[in-house]
Amino acid sequence: MKGKIEKFDSHKGIISHITLTNESGASVTLSTLGAGIVSIKVPDTEGKLSDIVMGYKNPCDYIYDGPCCGKIPGRYANRIARGLFFLNDKEYHLNVNCGPNHLHGGPEGIQNQNWLYAVDGEAGDVTFFLKSKDGDEYYPGNIEIRANYLWTENNELHLTLQAVTDADTILNLTNHTYFCLSGHNAGNALEHELQLFCSKYLDTDNTLAPTGKLLPVKGTPMDFTRSHPIKDRIKDDFKPLHIGKGYDHCWVADGFSEKAPKLNIIAILKDRNSGRQLQIDSTQPGVQVYTGNWLTGSPMGKDDYEYKDYDCVAIECQGLPDAPNHKNFPSQILRPGKEYYQQIIFRFTTLL
Repeated sequence: MKGKIEKFDSHKGIISHITLTNESGASVTLSTLGAGIVSIKVPDTEGKLSDIVMGYKNPCDYIYDGPCCGKIPGRYANRIARGLFFLNDKEYHLNVNCGPNHLHGGPEGIQNQNWLYAVDGEAGDVTFFLKSKDGDEYYPGNIEIRANYLWTENNELHLTLQAVTDADTILNLTNHTYFCLSGHNAGNALEHELQLFCSKYLDTDNTLAPTGKLLPVKGTPMDFTRSHPIKDRIKDDFKPLHIGKGYDHCWVADGFSEKAPKLNIIAILKDRNSGRQLQIDSTQPGVQVYTGNWLTGSPMGKDDYEYKDYDCVAIECQGLPDAPNHKNFPSQILRPGKEYYQQIIFRFTTLL
């Protein structure tokens, strides 16, 4: 495994990019800004390497970007309705930054912080570290977060998310990478075939905040239990699709058990053009699929590409949005003496 480190000046300090390359030449590039993924280069069926994740030309453009491109958002990924939750009978008010709701931990969330890091190039892993103080974005508790990325010889990217706290708090961590398996600038993500191992999805209100209802996907455009192109039903006359201008919803993982968490297959994304396939496994209870419905106007992309709506798709394994306000959702409360521990594995292969 070969490693390479690049450094860039920004008002957040020195942003470092760390590239891990395996023996086959496939690579992943990670950033200290938001502990993010900025590049993944894997082969197609003919062995040609292409960068298959959305990213920006200027490393500083990841700071405060709307798409939260490639980064780890939080403290609470996704939405907290009206920026309000109760914990131990105390009311907490978070910054509202997405319509009437709190999104991805707020404007100064962990995705917009420059993390510390340690590299083990021989083992093929990078560990990022961040301390978030009590009261950051109005969340309770001092927390310490660790994100470890391991790149393997068989083109698997393992992400392990860990955290501890000194006071009761809420936490929901994921990775917000956008994929286009034909190449980040191919613009054909809606042609990809998607399968979700999820038979229910979360009902939302008109602001995309969950109502608390878990609805069956059967008979609706939300049904990806069998693999089919994302574009097939994205324009159907179906209220959730109108609200989000496409898919921007959370599905519930069929294999999840709150009492005995384990890795489950969550999603499979296939691209017939390149022959690339991505399988995502996770210990998380949900997966948010966002079809890049508002990517137009993003910062200039790599290779001077201007991203447009629907060019790439994000598949974000996570706790359920707004879980602190719904007792029927798996708990996202983290208490002192307990460890937050979740895994996501991105497995890149080619179709036979």
